[in-house]
Amino acid sequence: MATPHVLILRAPGTNCDEEAAFAFERAGARVTRLHVNIVRENPRTLRDFQILTLPGGFSYGDDVAAGKVLALQLQYFLSDALRQFRDDEKLILGICNGFQAILKAGLLIPPDEDGPLATLGGNDSAKFEDRWVHLEVTPGKCPFLKGLDRLHIPVAHGEGNFICRKEWIVRGLAQAGQVVLRYVDAAGRRGTYPANPNGSQDDIAGICDATGRAFGLMPHPERHVLPTQHPQWTRLGLKPEGEGLQVFRNAVDFFKVD
Repeated sequence: MATPHVLILRAPGTNCDEEAAFAFERAGARVTRLHVNIVRENPRTLRDFQILTLPGGFSYGDDVAAGKVLALQLQYFLSDALRQFRDDEKLILGICNGFQAILKAGLLIPPDEDGPLATLGGNDSAKFEDRWVHLEVTPGKCPFLKGLDRLHIPVAHGEGNFICRKEWIVRGLAQAGQVVLRYVDAAGRRGTYPANPNGSQDDIAGICDATGRAFGLMPHPERHVLPTQHPQWTRLGLKPEGEGLQVFRNAVDFFKVD
C-alpha cells in the first residue's frame, strides 16, 4: 500500500483535528475526519482505514475527567472493532486528549481485576501548562518514533500527570519497552518542573502498547510540523521542517511496500 488512509476521530470539544489532518496530509497520507457517532453506528467503517488518530482538545468538555467520556464510548461501543484494527497490524495514535481517551479505554495498558493500572491526572502545578518541552525518545518497537532520539514540541494540557497504581507498574512498563517518551531539559537531563511540566511518574510523556502499534503522548507533534511554528525560528534559523512531522511520516512509511 503506497498511500495509507487516516481516520481522524473527532467528538464534541475536539479542536486539533484539522491540525492532525494537515500533518498527515503533509506526510503523504489520505485523511478523513469523522465524528465518533458515525463510527459508533457502523464500526465496520474502521476497515476502510490504516491509521486511527484521536487528536487533542477537550472532548465532551472533559466532563468527569479529561477524555473519560470519549474513553467510555471507545470501551463500550468500539472495543471489539478497535482490537481487530490493531490485530490487523494497523496503527493507533492518541495525542493529548486522544492519549487520555485511549489510555482510559484500556487500549494501551489493559486493566486487571482491580481496575486501571494507570491514568492521567491533574498537573502537579494545579494549572494548565502551555509550553514547549524537550523529549527523550526511546523508540523501541513503536513505528511512530523510528529514527528519533529527541523532540522539541509543545504541550497544552491540564491533566497530563501520568500516574500508575503501583510503583512496580511503572518499572514494568519501562522494562517492557512501553515507555517511549520522557520529559527532559534542553541539555537532555531528566528533572523536576518545569522540565517535567505535569509531575508524571518517571517523567513519562508518552507510552505505547505491547505491540508498539498503539501510541499515546501528551505533547503535540502536529503543532511543530512547519519550521515557522517554532517560537525561535527567526533566531535559530529556518529548518527544512518542524520536528513533529517525522512522527506522522513514520506512520505513513510503515505501510510502504518495498
